[in-house]
Amino acid sequence: MTLLEVQALDAFYGDFQALFGVTVAVAAGETVALIGANGAGKTTFLKCLVGLMDAKRGDISFAGQAIAGQPAERISRLGLSLVPEGRLLFPSLTVEENLLMGGLNQRPGSWTLARVYELFPMLGERRRQKPDQLSGGQQHMVAIGRALMSNPKLLLCDEISLGLAPLVVDQIYESLGRIRAEGASIVLVEQDVKRAAGAADRVYCLLKGRVTLQGPARGISLDQLSRAYFGA
Repeated sequence: MTLLEVQALDAFYGDFQALFGVTVAVAAGETVALIGANGAGKTTFLKCLVGLMDAKRGDISFAGQAIAGQPAERISRLGLSLVPEGRLLFPSLTVEENLLMGGLNQRPGSWTLARVYELFPMLGERRRQKPDQLSGGQQHMVAIGRALMSNPKLLLCDEISLGLAPLVVDQIYESLGRIRAEGASIVLVEQDVKRAAGAADRVYCLLKGRVTLQGPARGISLDQLSRAYFGA
């Protein structure tokens, strides 16, 4: 079953066009990698999905409902949640308070504080601390946990490995496997082509706002990905 379907999406920043006819689909239970260099349009695409940016043209359907142009809070209540690039945690709130912010839409589901602490035990140990007292990897875990507290059907992860040590990246990706096992679909936005392709069922590559390659992750060679990524 198709969970997310995006057709011919165009997006602009003023007069500058950032996305050109982007078409993407995500099936229920699937992990999709969206790769591309800086400026390829990956974050713009995610912002359009969650209602943080209006698309100029195109259709977005999620869980059978048209969501293009809908407010972000309504989209969140349908089960679409974003782990943003840079984490964007609330610095004045504790770890636990940041996590609780993710549950304000009151969607029913299995993700609770206890379940998030089970997934990331170190967050339970640091639940009274502020985000600036945590490492970068721990802050990423808070951002993921906050998104999970909304009990999403589809989790959008924007550059969650950026700037992290390899061991921490391994831990983050291991947690994504467990999240998927709980039934959520995942979109991974990454610059790390090999890492993203290794964790995904299917891959889309963006270059200057256009899809240059798509297909099953296991059916695409690194050479094909490289050419699509750089436009060679």
